[in-house]
Amino acid sequence: MAGEGTPDDRLDNFPVRVRVPTRWADNDMYGHLNNAVYYQLFDTVINGWLAEHVGGSPVDAPVQGVVAESSCRFLAEVGFPDLVVVGLRVERLGNSSVTYALGLFRGGPEPTLAALGRWVHVYIDTRARRSVPIPSPIREALTTLLPPDGSPAEELA
Repeated sequence: MAGEGTPDDRLDNFPVRVRVPTRWADNDMYGHLNNAVYYQLFDTVINGWLAEHVGGSPVDAPVQGVVAESSCRFLAEVGFPDLVVVGLRVERLGNSSVTYALGLFRGGPEPTLAALGRWVHVYIDTRARRSVPIPSPIREALTTLLPPDGSPAEELA
């Protein structure tokens, strides 16, 4: 559980960190970030990182990563005008699937963990719609996000 000394409770345990401003439209009628927005942020961070590091458009690719499982554990409120930082790392890299861990932190001098996400992509042949091994360029990029090996974290705008 976050806050009990696990790797998820600290932003520096995520090799990718993306700062994201919240928008007025992100709030729900209760005045906090709508839960669907967390999933949008997670999806954007994962696919943005892949696009930057592997290139190409997932829409036209012969092999695509599709979401097979996702979850979010909400730990603290976030709402407009908070600045958030989404941390990303790979928890498991299988033959045809990858499991990501995501931390959504409320920004500031000492970021506060607000949500933990889990996202599983299974790679499929876009025509056959069957799982296939993760393509080598994607696998190589994903290995850089495996649990900390002493390399510095990557900051994205």
